Amino acid sequence: MPTENLLSIKDLVLHFNTQKGPVQAVDGVFFDLGYKEAVVVLGESGCGKSSLAKALLRLLPRNVSKYGGQVYLEGNEIMGMDEEQFRQNIRWVRMSLVPQAAMNSLNPVLKVGDQVAEPMIVHHGVKKEEAYNQAAKMFQHVGVPVDFLDRYAFELSGGMRQRVAIAMALVTAPALVILDEPTSALDVLTQANIFNVLKRLKKELEVSFVLITHDIATSSELADRVAVMYAGQIVEVSDAHRFFSEPLHPYSRMLMASVPRLRANVEPEFITGQPPSLLNPPKGCRFASRCPKRFAKCTEEPPVANVDGIQVKCWLYTS
Repeated sequence: MPTENLLSIKDLVLHFNTQKGPVQAVDGVFFDLGYKEAVVVLGESGCGKSSLAKALLRLLPRNVSKYGGQVYLEGNEIMGMDEEQFRQNIRWVRMSLVPQAAMNSLNPVLKVGDQVAEPMIVHHGVKKEEAYNQAAKMFQHVGVPVDFLDRYAFELSGGMRQRVAIAMALVTAPALVILDEPTSALDVLTQANIFNVLKRLKKELEVSFVLITHDIATSSELADRVAVMYAGQIVEVSDAHRFFSEPLHPYSRMLMASVPRLRANVEPEFITGQPPSLLNPPKGCRFASRCPKRFAKCTEEPPVANVDGIQVKCWLYTS
């Protein structure tokens, strides 16, 4: 496998068993990510974005009914690894996670310094003193005072807790960090500060990001590439500059039209209808029932077309 991409995902699938039937949370997802780049995975709530993060890191619940596909990290196929290999060599070593709601992911009875140092002790086998020194350096990188190492999560503000979660994800020097809605519970000013930290870290530490979000405005600050997710599937993968100026898929266009514009006298639009249930998604194009450009062919599964380097899953671009 060539290594021009840090991450390559092909036909990734993750379905869950429920009392009502299997939920097709991730269904044939694909995209590539280069070294020192950031890809933003955009989509409405419930489209499978957080399940995608779980699938990449194998943080799987017990009710998984189907899990498969191909994932290449630094040229190595990692889906074929057994769980122990994956734990020792991939999770929190080469690929880590910043989860939603940092307060819920931090242990309230342990000092945050202990929690940031722990991955170094567990995965790199270093002594506690050395791990603490590395945690202190990472605190400086993310803009947290070093004396906060001895504080508990409840003593920190929401923004500081989020920075601690970022430090914990970065302390083992992974090549890739997955950010799952990292600013969803924060005020606008704190969101801006966190994204400024992420942009600086991307350059200083030469790390790549997969940013999972439904916030189009803030995601544009970090994105090099954009992958749009709808009802468990990727419908468009594009260069960020081209996407934010001229998206191709009808869903992508409607997403962009829903964003308020500061420098244009244009009223935001909204997408009519509801996303389909992932218990029993419709055959053919999953966006067809809400799409203003639908036609007869949309009852069939659309192929992925390549339009000047943009991958788009839509019959409009297939001759």
